[in-house]
Amino acid sequence: MPAFRQVGEKQLPQEVVFMAWSPKRDLIALANRAGEVLLHRLANFQRVWSLPPNENTGKEVTALAWRPDGKILAFGLTDTKRIILCDVEKPESLHSFSVDSSITYMHWMEVTEESSVLTSFYNAEDESNLLLPKLPALPKNYSTTAKIFSEEKSDEIMKLLGDVRLNALVLGGSSGFIEIYAYGMFKIATVTGVAGSCRGLCLSSDLKSLSVITEIRDSSDSEAEITYFQLDTSLLSSYLPEVTRMARKFTHISTLLQYIKLSLTCMCEAWEEILMQMDSRLTKFVQEKNTTTSVQDEFMQLLLWGKASLELQALLMNQLTVKGLKKLGQSIESSYSSIQKLVISHLQSGSEALLYHLSELKGMALWKQKYESLGLDASGIEEAITAVGSFILKANELLQVIDSSMKNFKAFFRWLYVAMLRMSEDHVLPELNKMTQKDITFVADFLTEHFNEAPELYNRKGKYFNVERVGQYLKDEDDDLVSPPNTEGNQWFNFLKNSTHLKESPLLFPYYPEKSLHFVKRQMEGVIDQCLQKPADVIGKSVHQAVSMSLYKTSQSEDSTPQLFKLPFLWNDKTSNIHYVLFTILENSISKIYILRRHTDTSRSVSNGILAVEFGNFLNSSINESSDSGCYSCLDAHFYDDETVTVVLKESVEQEGKERVLAQLPLSSVYTDEDQDKELIWDSTKRLDEQSGEISTRTVFLENQWRVLENMKAQYVSVNGIRKVSCVLSSNLRHVRVFEMDVEDDGEVEEEEEEETTQIAAGEPDELNQSANNQDNVCGASAEELPDETEEHESSLDP
Repeated sequence: MPAFRQVGEKQLPQEVVFMAWSPKRDLIALANRAGEVLLHRLANFQRVWSLPPNENTGKEVTALAWRPDGKILAFGLTDTKRIILCDVEKPESLHSFSVDSSITYMHWMEVTEESSVLTSFYNAEDESNLLLPKLPALPKNYSTTAKIFSEEKSDEIMKLLGDVRLNALVLGGSSGFIEIYAYGMFKIATVTGVAGSCRGLCLSSDLKSLSVITEIRDSSDSEAEITYFQLDTSLLSSYLPEVTRMARKFTHISTLLQYIKLSLTCMCEAWEEILMQMDSRLTKFVQEKNTTTSVQDEFMQLLLWGKASLELQALLMNQLTVKGLKKLGQSIESSYSSIQKLVISHLQSGSEALLYHLSELKGMALWKQKYESLGLDASGIEEAITAVGSFILKANELLQVIDSSMKNFKAFFRWLYVAMLRMSEDHVLPELNKMTQKDITFVADFLTEHFNEAPELYNRKGKYFNVERVGQYLKDEDDDLVSPPNTEGNQWFNFLKNSTHLKESPLLFPYYPEKSLHFVKRQMEGVIDQCLQKPADVIGKSVHQAVSMSLYKTSQSEDSTPQLFKLPFLWNDKTSNIHYVLFTILENSISKIYILRRHTDTSRSVSNGILAVEFGNFLNSSINESSDSGCYSCLDAHFYDDETVTVVLKESVEQEGKERVLAQLPLSSVYTDEDQDKELIWDSTKRLDEQSGEISTRTVFLENQWRVLENMKAQYVSVNGIRKVSCVLSSNLRHVRVFEMDVEDDGEVEEEEEEETTQIAAGEPDELNQSANNQDNVCGASAEELPDETEEHESSLDP
């Protein structure tokens, strides 16, 4: 019986460029050359969903990473320089942001450090939930971009924020680009001082150290030098409770900004182009009429004497029509009331929540002993609070404009409707015919204010009138408002104008009467981003290089290999706080695997060391069995867990019929007690591959933890020690095999599978469980039955 049980096999239609197992479920994410992101389950390698590339997100996936709780999948796109956070249950983007560089690697880690301060923070209920009303869900009938906050997805905000325990998404790109995002959403560090394009990243779970592998190339045709950097990030670990609190606030603020942006998008969609009909018809009327009488006078004559010129009659009866007027009135009422509701319930509640979180952040910044070292600046946050206040003022101004416009239009349309019915000699209902002197004055004021011809407006906007006043607030442009609110005679404005002290008071929010709501929102976003950018710069500058080590030079033949599969591989041992680096160096036609260890505390030299591992002959082959030298080249290696490395091997003497081998390498068979305290002594002027003769080599003979991969030119492997699974990919990047690694007894495994399937079915959505029965069937199959199964899967491509 082979050591590992094969549970799935498939030929894929597109070349796979990256694969990553979910840390919590039997799911594997793949990215292919077509720019598609796919999610497959362990059983039968069945596809759960796929996210095709699109123009908005991008088409070239260059990195994948799972959030430690397995609920969010992040992927980076190099063509658009965007990071997308995707829901595991449906192929939907929950959050996205742009970065300044093409991303070449990403790593998502969770902090495991415990302290009494952190524990109390984790267990404490978020006060904002008690003090602030719950944000209303956005209406479902608007744009798809609002899905995250729609009624059916009201819990998505909390899903996006995740657990209170700090987790960090570390991004690496070209030209030494490295950034750290708390909770995968808000940048808390911009790291500088690392040369080359990032090939691997690993932030230790105690936040003391960041290990980076880069590829430094002098010119495009030269060999690349692979270099290892260990960076000291002790500021993050020293201020872990403060960093966690600050990061949590940042992500709340980031989410609220997105909520406000989507609320404004819904408002723009609620405003319809039909509302511009009045302006365009009146402009056309001005251009075509032959009389010198102004449009305002024409309507005034109709109001006062009940008579209209032939031209005005033609405009009203032939172009506007009674039916058209009713439709326009209904559209204005429906549109304005929708916008009004969105401003009151969504925009205002979002802005107030933003004010609350920024005020709390300001209180944190004033506690200088705790937060000054992290770059939290009270004056910058004060500016952000002021900007939010200005935005709230502008939203209130829009409410007033909507309110007065609804009253004006209602009275105007009622009068015009009756006038048009009389022109067409239709019966006018008695209740419509009643018009008081107050109503006439109201309509006359409306005509005076809104029906003035403005030639300068025609030059700007191509129209003579701006009867509709709401749309100008929702335009995303820098131009001033066409018709700003009239503040003449306003007692508060006059009082402010005449008071020198109040004019400069920090207690009053600045007001921008000439600007649109969109403009003030963009200004607010800019100020908040700038104020929250400072901690990222300060923390980034505190990160300094502890070790720089040139490892080896890559051969030209490697360049065709997908970037994401190339070794070195980084691993963080959370228990012993050690970073491991796995890489291979070709010596005498054999690729030995090298294991470099660095303690996460850069001040300690204990456990720092390097060993080479070669594999002795453990297969029945033509090679001399007594040979002590290595018989196998290592093609790929990944840490399975803290004590085991999973490797793909090939026999060093390539012959027909020689198969590739999947094996588990226990670290206990490599390290002895004396190695634990032995520090690496190396010459910093030379690369490690030039000093390989001085590095001690262990020859390992594997006993039973291996399996021959028949009829497959295996090249790469992706593993998950928590779920005890691995996925092997062939050198043509299209053929995959999936294995369960720790199989003890058929009966036991079957029982465990059944239990797990029952639990998943109870706790997960239907979409992720559609193949639960298949999983039982495949996992419970005997070794003899599997080849037929796999042949069947191999022949059928994904739909």
